[in-house]
Order: sequence, then C-alpha cells, then structure tokens
Amino acid sequence: MEKIRSVFTYPPDLEKYPYPPDCPFNTSRAGQVRQLAASMGFLSGPGVREMPPAAAERKMLETFHTAAYLDALERAGRGQSQPGWVSMGLGTIDCPVFEGMYEGAALAAGGTLAGAAMIESNEAKVVFNPCGGFHHAAPAGASGFCYINDVAIACGILAASNRRVAYLDVDVHFGDGVARAFYERPEVLTISFHESPTSLFPGTGFVDETGSGAGKGYCVNVPLPPGTYDQAYLEAFNAIAPPLIDAFAPDVIVFELGADALAGDPLAHLAITNNVYRRVIGYLMKLDIPVLATGGGGYNIANTVRAWTLAWGLFSGHLAEDAGRTAAGLAVGGVLLENVDWPGGLRDRVTAVDDNQRRLVEPAVKAVIERIRADIFPVHGI
Repeated sequence: MEKIRSVFTYPPDLEKYPYPPDCPFNTSRAGQVRQLAASMGFLSGPGVREMPPAAAERKMLETFHTAAYLDALERAGRGQSQPGWVSMGLGTIDCPVFEGMYEGAALAAGGTLAGAAMIESNEAKVVFNPCGGFHHAAPAGASGFCYINDVAIACGILAASNRRVAYLDVDVHFGDGVARAFYERPEVLTISFHESPTSLFPGTGFVDETGSGAGKGYCVNVPLPPGTYDQAYLEAFNAIAPPLIDAFAPDVIVFELGADALAGDPLAHLAITNNVYRRVIGYLMKLDIPVLATGGGGYNIANTVRAWTLAWGLFSGHLAEDAGRTAAGLAVGGVLLENVDWPGGLRDRVTAVDDNQRRLVEPAVKAVIERIRADIFPVHGI
C-alpha cells in the first residue's frame, strides 16, 4: 500500500456558509486554491492525497471552547437572538452573526483536527488545510473573524499525546488566541511573526509578552514594523526561529500560514512577497518532522490563492524551494493565472526596496532580534 506523505484537505460544503458580503473574510479562497492546485496537477501523484473532512465533533471543540459559548454560536447561526452576544464577541463588525456560522466554523476546523489525527497516527507527514487557521478565537468568545480556534485545539490534542509542539504563526496579526492558550505551558512553543501591535489588531503581541510560570520563555513574539520587506523579514526569521526550534526539538510543527503579510493586503502594512513563505516552508520541510499547516488571514484574494497554491506545491513535493518562476508555473504560463500579478507562475516578483524604507525598518527589526536573544534564548540554553 502506498505510503501517504502529503494530504490536502478541503470540505466543498464550506461555501454553503459564507460570511456576509460586506465582511472582508472571503471563504471562497480555499476553494479557489483547491481548483488551481487541481488544475496544476498538485492533488495527485505518489504519496499525495486529497481528503474532504467531516465537521469537527462537539466533544473535540470543547477541549478548548466552553459549552456555553458553543451553544451561543449554534443558536446565533439559527437566528435565535439572545443576551450576552456582545460579551462573547458575536455580532460585531469583525465577527458578524450569520446563518450557519457554527456549521461553517466546525467544517473549517474539521480539516485541521483530521490532520492532527493523521499526524498523531503517523498516517501523514504533512497536512494542509487552507480553510483553517482561526487563531484569534478565545475559549468563550469570537474575535478577528475567528469563531472556533482550530489551531489551538490541534496544538492541545497533539500535546496531550505527549508530543512537543512548536506553533509557528506568520499571519500578519498576532496569534493571540493560541498564545494565551499555552501562555503558562512549556510543552507548546508559540512563535508569532506579525506586524507591530502599535499599528494593527489585536493590539497585543509585544516582544516582552514571553509567557509566565512554567511557560516563561515559551511565548515568542516577533513584532515587525510597517513596511517590512523580504530581506528584513527573513533576517528576523533566520535569527530567531531555527535556533529556538532546534533547541526546543519539537515532534511536530503546527504552522499558521496567513497570507495577509503580503504586500497589497488591504488590512495590513507589511511589504513582503510570497518568496518569504517559500523560504519558510523550505526550512520546515528540511526539518523532516510532521507539519500541520493551515491558512489564516489574507484579504487580497488573488495574492492569497497564489501564495497558498505555491505553499501546497512545496508541501506536496510538486515544487522545489529553489525552482525558478517558469518551473513554478509548470505549463500554465498566464492562462490559469490570468488574474494574478506574476504571469510566469506562482511566485511573486522580487520588489525593490529604497533607502528610506531600509532606514525605517532595519533598526526596528534588529532591536527585536536582540531583545529576543537576550530574554528568550537563555531560557532554552542558547
């Protein structure tokens, strides 16, 4: 029997439960990734499998969320108004109430939890759920377009099976829901690269938020200034993530691949290209340990679809990290990608950086690196 190496998971029924049309969160992104990946031949081949997941079971959701909150989420999605919505983050601009919101969130979470189960049972080495990555949701509340925190639940499940879990988050927004869940626990190392909370939601994720008690030094926040470009981002990543991950020696990586750090995202202010994600994924694949990857933010839809398709091409082995742009596009040229910026494939153009941008970004990035080296590295014997 062929050994499964890489699994792509997507529930077609998810698009029955779209967010309201005036909400920036567009659930069609994952379906577009699936369509593009299929057209490029990325969903087949040796060791590659596509798996449509079932909705996450209530008992699994209750390993993180309170029963009262999940009940409220279900009732809200049925149009049953109730007091206390606001205190649970429901009915706000970023977490609107809409029909089927519980069912949609449970379906999105189902792919992540199925992936965690496949990794736990050694059925797969890499699982990618572009529908997941809802890292803001709290045990008793919604936040930042997130209703069910699939990545926090997955980290908890994997940690409960005596696996050391490194949670790596490259969404432009701080993964606050996951960081809080493990703030006092040393068995999950959380590393979040995000735009500075002085300029972006959720307003937390400063470099001095490092965990407490037994978890002191196991919450690593890398706030980056607006305008951060590829070279500066990779300087921070290479200086911080590999040494900490090597020292922590995880059994599994949970990777939240929000695409809203890309230049041109309407809700954020970083200036990177998807070549950063290519390098980060190349590093993860070289670790040769299981990776459970999800989507996340990403509000320039074309850029997000291209970035996540590129990611899956790397995860599935159809693309190599150092493949040229023509190879990355395979035979499609600009035909299948007519709505994207780079007509020769999935990779973004390399963008120019001017001296003023460097002067604004470099000192801030270097200061964050030095602070983490001083405060976090000694905890891990580095």
